[in-house]
Amino acid sequence: MESTFRPKQIYEQVAERIRAEIRNGQFAAESRLPSERELAAHFSVGRPAVREAIGALQNEGLVITRRNSGTYVCADALQRLAAAPLEPALLADPDFSPSSTLDVRLILEPAIARRAAAHGQRDELAEHYLAQMDSIVDVNNPEQRVLWNNSDRLFHRQLAMMTGDALLVKIADEVAKTMDQPLWKRLKDDGIYDAGRIRLYVSEHRLIYEAIVGGDAAAAAFYVEQHIMRVRRDIAPK
Repeated sequence: MESTFRPKQIYEQVAERIRAEIRNGQFAAESRLPSERELAAHFSVGRPAVREAIGALQNEGLVITRRNSGTYVCADALQRLAAAPLEPALLADPDFSPSSTLDVRLILEPAIARRAAAHGQRDELAEHYLAQMDSIVDVNNPEQRVLWNNSDRLFHRQLAMMTGDALLVKIADEVAKTMDQPLWKRLKDDGIYDAGRIRLYVSEHRLIYEAIVGGDAAAAAFYVEQHIMRVRRDIAPK
């Protein structure tokens, strides 16, 4: 019989604790949750784990975050919890922690950029994804948000294709899958929501691409690293 044991990610453990405190009335329906910093201190974890836990609970319909106001327990949270299993993560593989995804990307993507720059060739599909990102004028529009998320994810995956290395492409595919999970999308949507930030991201992608096609491996790796560090600051601040 195959074992189903696996270690739980920190954000999953935090989400479980918040669910328990909603159940026992510590966090009442329609009440405002403590701030991320307060929750991090309460659970003795970092802010990224708290933000990820809140994102997971948002996706479950248990809490709602109002920009510039805070996070609130939904009015029907107790009913949802009563109808749900005590261990929802056992029903399906949980989303990967976006912080973990960013850690892996910081290791992997500068190396991919260097390898792609060794070829120094333009790529029609990468340019297509850049053009799609450049077409975004309102990231709060649901259709444009989907286009933004997809073109961003696929652009980074296409950089691996530009290396010509089948193993790197396979690894990049696995990373790209985590960027298509609901928790990643939730944190990205909450952290990257204004037009100015989108323009900045488009410019950073353009710098990465032009360094690669120009054969400047050091610049390509540097721009990728700086971009990923910016994403971390936007969606998983310390």
